[in-house]
Amino acid sequence: MSKKVGVVLSGCGVYDGTEVHEAVLTLLALDQRGAEVVMAAPDKEQAHVINHLTGEVDPHPRNVLVESARIARGTIKPLAELQADEIDALVFPGGFGGAKNLSDFAFQGAAMTVDPDVTRIVDAMRAAGKPIGFICITPTLAAKLIPGVTITLGCACDASEASSGLGATHVETEVHETVIDAANKVVSTSAYMLGPWVANVHKGIDKLVGELLEMA
Repeated sequence: MSKKVGVVLSGCGVYDGTEVHEAVLTLLALDQRGAEVVMAAPDKEQAHVINHLTGEVDPHPRNVLVESARIARGTIKPLAELQADEIDALVFPGGFGGAKNLSDFAFQGAAMTVDPDVTRIVDAMRAAGKPIGFICITPTLAAKLIPGVTITLGCACDASEASSGLGATHVETEVHETVIDAANKVVSTSAYMLGPWVANVHKGIDKLVGELLEMA
């Protein structure tokens, strides 16, 4: 029987939302393994909008769910509607939206707060004993929400130091590697925290998806 996996998006674009390559590679790896995907995103305004050509802040607001629908080809629902009992596993692709829209880690560091629906679904998955995957910058969510979790963000950096300050154990890895915290049913990989490009990132994400489905 195929597994059903929730994929939580945070917008569309590396600097203010979901990293598009990471999202597509996650969806591809899931599809290749016969998993059914349920995509969701918070229905709220983005923290800010970045012009991805110039790097400048765009004053026009955008909605996280509406922007995520670009990646999902319209088949997506508000994160508030995603329930742990309808999925077997959950995964968070990266991109700065994970640290700006799913949390405020990009602005507050270790003093971060997490979107209430992200907290709710992570807590519900943990209570149900179901696995969760965190990619790129999103292991910072695990550091905040899962006491004593073991994660990777790749190499030592400000994000890994902040995660350690939150009580997480950080393991340095190469881009093609993952870290499994079997006790907490968490898998993480660095993706574009290390890069450098799509083929390298694919290896770690593909491995994460395989391990996540094995846990499920």
